[in-house]
Amino acid sequence: MTVRYEPWDAARGADIIAEHAGLEGATLVILHALQEAFGYVPEPAIPMVAEALNLSRAEVHGVFTFYHDFRKQPAGRHVLKLCRAEACQAAGGDALAARAEAKLGVSLGHTTADERVTLEPIYCLGLCATAPSAMLDGRVVGRLDEARIDALVAEAQR
Repeated sequence: MTVRYEPWDAARGADIIAEHAGLEGATLVILHALQEAFGYVPEPAIPMVAEALNLSRAEVHGVFTFYHDFRKQPAGRHVLKLCRAEACQAAGGDALAARAEAKLGVSLGHTTADERVTLEPIYCLGLCATAPSAMLDGRVVGRLDEARIDALVAEAQR
């Protein structure tokens, strides 16, 4: 499942913001909608959100930076998220994360040079009973071992 994002466009961003501005908890809703459309939250969108919600830029920026799920840069064609929570670490997640980093040639939080794969940490997928776990393009995978992480990396590189 390859995700295709729209290129940043201020008018499209304004439409997304206006569409969600009246909702409860609009800041998070808007940031998620912007990222869903563009693959990240473009820097010019922050003051636009602040103005629409009558908030300071600092307030919106604070929400944006507090949540690890929001990106400042476009993601690769595929996003591989590795759980870094305690249960996954205890079940061997550190070694598997290091293996994925080595195979992709990037550290957690970065995108490969060919822009195919973004490797991200995530702090709990709720699969503690099947730790360690990961998510590839929204599909969760548990009971990771070396063979399964290698297969996920290979799938992401296609």
